[in-house]
Amino acid sequence: MGVYEIIGEYLKKGKGGILATVVIRLGSAPRDVGAKMFVGEDGKIFGTIGGGKVESDTCKEALSIMKKAETRMLHIRMDYKTIEDEGMFCGGNVDIFLEPVFDRYIELYQRIAYLEKRGRRGVVITKYGANTFSKTLLEGHGSSIIGDSLMTEEIGKYGQYMYDQKPFVFDGIIIEPVQIASRLYIFGAGHVSQFLSKVANLIDFNVVVIDDREDFANRERFPEADEVIVDDFKNVMNRLTYSGEEYVVILTRGHKYDSEVLEEIMKKDTRYIGMIGSKRKIKMIFEHLKGKGFPESSLKKVYAPIGIDIHAETPQEIAISIAAEIIQVRGAQ
Repeated sequence: MGVYEIIGEYLKKGKGGILATVVIRLGSAPRDVGAKMFVGEDGKIFGTIGGGKVESDTCKEALSIMKKAETRMLHIRMDYKTIEDEGMFCGGNVDIFLEPVFDRYIELYQRIAYLEKRGRRGVVITKYGANTFSKTLLEGHGSSIIGDSLMTEEIGKYGQYMYDQKPFVFDGIIIEPVQIASRLYIFGAGHVSQFLSKVANLIDFNVVVIDDREDFANRERFPEADEVIVDDFKNVMNRLTYSGEEYVVILTRGHKYDSEVLEEIMKKDTRYIGMIGSKRKIKMIFEHLKGKGFPESSLKKVYAPIGIDIHAETPQEIAISIAAEIIQVRGAQ
């Protein structure tokens, strides 16, 4: 579950906590701006802002203000001496914004979680000060507003940040575009897919598993997947959305289905396409697609054989090699 989902669960149970967000980063601090961690009132921690000194100092500060219903901007400076004394690998400076979570914003938190999972745009505006705290979620160019109200001119001004990637900090205002989870379509529900789904979920991908066999594509085998679709591979193409940021992994049960899926996916705008198979099988499929008019330049963009070469043999190892490759691609964007 994501941080905002966890917050929603806590509030539904009548519990609270502190949300920590990295809003400024200088140097080689471990996590980039936008990274979040939730510290529950019971002391449990969800998410990460980098571990080590950053995380321990943040937790201490969060616990110290837990019952005060106040915000705090925490400045953590990691100079050479600090790194050496504590055996840290990263230096740099970070500013971390600590804010209490309030029951009155439960709909807002739940909606952010929904937008993140569904890959939909939004922007969160948090205003804070000695005697003020407000939170607003804008989506759909300001046509939908959840939380505290804004003036008409503010809606237009803050709405323009919706398509940015990182938070912006001004005097008493933090503007955060919703962090959309990368969507991973896994075609095929075999053993490798089972392990890949688990790993991809851990590294914050929105996972959709597709297969035409209900005995394979089901919740029992893929409990962590965001969606499991049972349908013919060709039919399902019209049910999937593509924005150009999707990751596609082709792991079907045979040469015929791999070829069919790849042919359809090549017509879409995606961030990554990877296909499992031997070099011989891949060559045959590529020759088939070239015969159908697909240019060599397009086929070269397909990661095949799939995964980083770590001499993987078992389904678990193959899943890890694929996950490593998509992390590498995601990090390069």
